Amino acid sequence: MSHQKERYVLLYLKTGEGHLAPARAIAHYLSSFHGNLVEPVLIDGLTDANSISRSIIEKGYRLLQARAKWYYEYLYALNKFPPIGYLNVAIANFFIKPYIRKRIKEDRPAKIVIFHFLLIAPVLDILKELQYDIPVITAVTDPFTAHPMWFQRPEQRYIVFSERLKTYCMERRKIPESRLHVFPFIIDEKYEQPLPNADIARVKEKNGFTLDKKCVLVIGGGDGIPHGEHILRQLLGATLDVEVAIVCGKNKELYAVALELQKQYPSLKVFAFIDFVYELLNVADIVITKCGASTIMEILMLKKIPIVIDYIWEQELGNMEFVRDNELGIFERDIGKLPNIVHDLVSDADRYQGYRRNIEKMKLRSGTKEVAEFVRAMNNDNG
Repeated sequence: MSHQKERYVLLYLKTGEGHLAPARAIAHYLSSFHGNLVEPVLIDGLTDANSISRSIIEKGYRLLQARAKWYYEYLYALNKFPPIGYLNVAIANFFIKPYIRKRIKEDRPAKIVIFHFLLIAPVLDILKELQYDIPVITAVTDPFTAHPMWFQRPEQRYIVFSERLKTYCMERRKIPESRLHVFPFIIDEKYEQPLPNADIARVKEKNGFTLDKKCVLVIGGGDGIPHGEHILRQLLGATLDVEVAIVCGKNKELYAVALELQKQYPSLKVFAFIDFVYELLNVADIVITKCGASTIMEILMLKKIPIVIDYIWEQELGNMEFVRDNELGIFERDIGKLPNIVHDLVSDADRYQGYRRNIEKMKLRSGTKEVAEFVRAMNNDNG
């Protein structure tokens, strides 16, 4: 006798990889280990939204982060003022709610997991209107410093990724401890296992790296890294005994500039948007990056040394402080200082290994399995 699979709806918005990546990781785990009982359904909350609203919410977010960080930070701060935050949630709700309602009615999920704060109000309102008794939990994808818009509905249950954020929720947001569930950060579980040396050599050979040279990888998110050209010119203009590689993501201007620089510095490795970040991070010894949570956790779990050159106030502040205050890597906004920092790390083995030991002490691991199993066990009473 066959049993109908339970549907678990995982809701996200494409406002950066930080929301989609954990949803995908949970879906992949559930399919792999409980696929006979559970059908994970990934849903983009803006699927049916008109192109203007989709463009404002998705592309506007990414564009401001990449091109006008100061204005993004201003909007971030402005939305901490409750009337503004509630107004923007209401506006987004207007575009998001019809499609979410349609999908919840069609899919009749057994569980719902929310990965973006703009999806909280529509989901909770829809369930109340339809009188559906479905367990819901919100995964707060900012691990250390989260925007107040995550916490507008105090009746929710939360998955959080640090004791620091749990304490903030209890002390500042007055959320009962029973509604807060702390897990390691959700990340693809392959990052727990570095590639063997033989495979690293194979990846190096395939991509034209010199086998016995140290590698500095410059990588941001999907939209590249801020000040990418300046970083490359500083590194390439210095006499460093390293190979430099850059991932430009979807930033076509940076990609074009990097290819021009490659003509002058043939050892420079240039990549556009790629699907083998895991392999490239394994090749790297030092990673120059900004402070997105997923990227930082991937670097640290592979025990590479991050040099953080930028972060978004206040959203990524906690990520930077986690790296800096635990001496897991270096925070330095002055790009002119990068060559000396890289030189010191490459030439001083004790210093380099000191950072590695600090990373190892953190005992970082993926929370994917624990979160997925918690969601499976979740009902309307546990928290």
